[in-house]
Amino acid sequence: MRWWSVANFVSNAGTWMQLTVQNLLVLQITGSAAATGLSMSVQAAPALVVSLLGGAAVDRWPRKLTATVSQALLGTVAFVTAVLVALDRLDMTTLLVLAAVTGTIATVDGPACALLGNDLVPVEDVPSAIGVGALVHSAGRLVGTALAGVTVAFLGTGAAYAANGVSFLFVAAVVPFLRPAPGAVAAGSVTPTAGAGTGAAAAPDKAATGSGMTVREGLLFFARRPRLVALAGITGLSSIFGRNYGLTLAVLVTGPLAGGAGAFGTVSTVLAVGGILGAVLGARLRRPSVRLVGTLAAAGALLQLAAGLSPSLAVLLVLVLPMAVLESVSDTAGTAVLQTDPPAHLRGRVLGVWGSVGTVWSLGGPPALGLLMELAGARGALVAGGLLIAGTIGTASLLRTRRTPPPVPLPRKPGGLQDRKALSAAA
Repeated sequence: MRWWSVANFVSNAGTWMQLTVQNLLVLQITGSAAATGLSMSVQAAPALVVSLLGGAAVDRWPRKLTATVSQALLGTVAFVTAVLVALDRLDMTTLLVLAAVTGTIATVDGPACALLGNDLVPVEDVPSAIGVGALVHSAGRLVGTALAGVTVAFLGTGAAYAANGVSFLFVAAVVPFLRPAPGAVAAGSVTPTAGAGTGAAAAPDKAATGSGMTVREGLLFFARRPRLVALAGITGLSSIFGRNYGLTLAVLVTGPLAGGAGAFGTVSTVLAVGGILGAVLGARLRRPSVRLVGTLAAAGALLQLAAGLSPSLAVLLVLVLPMAVLESVSDTAGTAVLQTDPPAHLRGRVLGVWGSVGTVWSLGGPPALGLLMELAGARGALVAGGLLIAGTIGTASLLRTRRTPPPVPLPRKPGGLQDRKALSAAA
């Protein structure tokens, strides 16, 4: 697990180097901010449909082999881009094609690597492993973003792509030496997990052996699993109206609070620190639940509402830190539920469904939030979004409580089990 964490840190740093440089590269080629957004959308778009197939592939193929091949392919794309940049042969069309290829490979690589990491620890430690992964991701993002500027300044744009290619190959070299932990759920097992339910455990043997591993099976499981549907609803609301702080807080700081780029940089740093603290706390979770995710999301939404009413930058900074902590812990808890609730033979396909749903949020969220900001301003968007998230989660929780009937005690029968236990105790 330590080797896997080191490999993921290197890979995340390389990925964020490339993402940062890619935006600069698109601006350099086209001079258009709209083109920058287009390149990001093209890379994310394959997940809308291909994620379903990618999840099925992860369930069908050996996990270690799948992760090794996908990492090697991602490294190859990065190296090809680096060569084209060095030869000054990269145009916008080629860049968009390479971005689409990267996004397609990632639909397999994402769930394969996520589930592979879970195999390295016993089942009861999976939430902690996911928390460690979130911590590694946050740290890699900070380091990668910082290294991007230094690398471009001294070695050029192509060097950042080459460094990312090396990071992928490093992960591919580590994977073959990883060994599942004793007590871990092996890929293809139909052993039920905690909370998976007896219906999920009753999958036929052909599902475990690979035959009949269809996309439809994963879709049906997800749609018929109320807790996963609820988790999708909570995460969707939060993603659209509560997570795009790079947009809402940027406008709030530079607009109503009359701050500059430096002030927003300070806010971004506090958000990053809060994300790391939240990942540390999330790693201590033992039994995460959808109710916990909803509670944390609602609390974060109320803090977001207060942030929208902040009279000064100092007050905003005080609110931003716990906002980021709650968001990070909520993300860790939600990911743990998502990756442990389905039976082992369905987890890849469930992650594939989640990837498709998440792409809808990532593509549709910023425009919807931008429209809300146009109508209500930055403060209005933060306040309205916080009210919507907290109000929806609170209402759903109340309705669920009212619909859940109280437990009815069974009548005791003479000579039944309870009486036999009482007689045995008396004897």
